[in-house]
Amino acid sequence: MFFKDAALPALYSAVTFTCIGQLGKFYQCLSTADQKWDSIRRIPYSAPGRWVLELDLLGLTFEGAKQALQLDSLLTQLFPLTPFLRRFSISPSFVMSRRAISSLAQREGAINLRTLEGFSYFPQLSTLPDEDPVVQLFRSCTNIETLDIIGHGLDSTELELIFEASASQDEDSQLHDLDSFVPLNLPSLRTLTLLSMHRSPLMLALLHSPLPSLQKLTLTPYADIPYPMSLASKFITTHGQKLRSLLLSTPKSWPTRLHPSPLDLLQSCPNLQHLSLENPLPELVLSERHPLQILSIPGPISDFWPVLDKLLRYSPRLHVLRTNKVRKLKKGLSSKAQEAGVQGEIKEWRRRLMRRGIRVLDVDWNEFD
Repeated sequence: MFFKDAALPALYSAVTFTCIGQLGKFYQCLSTADQKWDSIRRIPYSAPGRWVLELDLLGLTFEGAKQALQLDSLLTQLFPLTPFLRRFSISPSFVMSRRAISSLAQREGAINLRTLEGFSYFPQLSTLPDEDPVVQLFRSCTNIETLDIIGHGLDSTELELIFEASASQDEDSQLHDLDSFVPLNLPSLRTLTLLSMHRSPLMLALLHSPLPSLQKLTLTPYADIPYPMSLASKFITTHGQKLRSLLLSTPKSWPTRLHPSPLDLLQSCPNLQHLSLENPLPELVLSERHPLQILSIPGPISDFWPVLDKLLRYSPRLHVLRTNKVRKLKKGLSSKAQEAGVQGEIKEWRRRLMRRGIRVLDVDWNEFD
């Protein structure tokens, strides 16, 4: 009996599900335990619900709208039964409804949530922050430390509408809409990911909220879309002072649409130690010493070498150049293969950079030979 009492909390502390059927059985287990709850007991929450600390649904698969609705209903009923949930991961292919988000936000123990990963977000861009359920979620989850949000991006039609709208909307009108907005209180948020998102009520709320602990930011660049129609570049400028790591990334999609990055990234982030760039590579501007230590680029693009050469004059601590989309060739391939194409370019860059004490690494952080 003693072993069972010790083992069960550990067994339920971190649970992973890959199909709706498993999740449904898990919910029934927690629901049955909650129905049998005896108020005479001194522990305020039923077991095993109170033991659940991590819920991982990243690999969960579902088919069609019927199963998506079933999953949404399960989550809506499950969240109130897990008051000490610290980490919740969900597949980005699933979009939680307003009722499921409200269930996560309004449950007892919402303050215990530390990590939210894979959260897919399709906002109404015209919605004010305080009308958005995701913004309200983070009014409740004030101890969040890691936040991973995936937006829906934009297509060419949306881009045309954005530029038309930018002619009639200025910064003053946007700030007027935020007169009554109370900033979010997120003192522990250290790692923030906002992918495929040029603008949203949540992004606007975070832009106008202090994020004193933010150190790592992953963002999709939209420097070709002016502020306030895109908040991406403004977001970097506003929250860049304390950043240690800035990763610019565009998720793969079809067709792929790459947007440029700001040229003043290093000036906006004076304490940055790791910068990861996306194509098209920007002609970064730097005129004073910078503490940058690691620079990641998609690959050895010849037009970027002069930019890098200038950066090296003001980045004496730079010791790693990483190619974040190129992998080192396996051993055993011919010398011709090692010298061909991108691999040949990397060898030439490696030869130049070795003289300055800079290592060249691949996407897996392995050093090129």
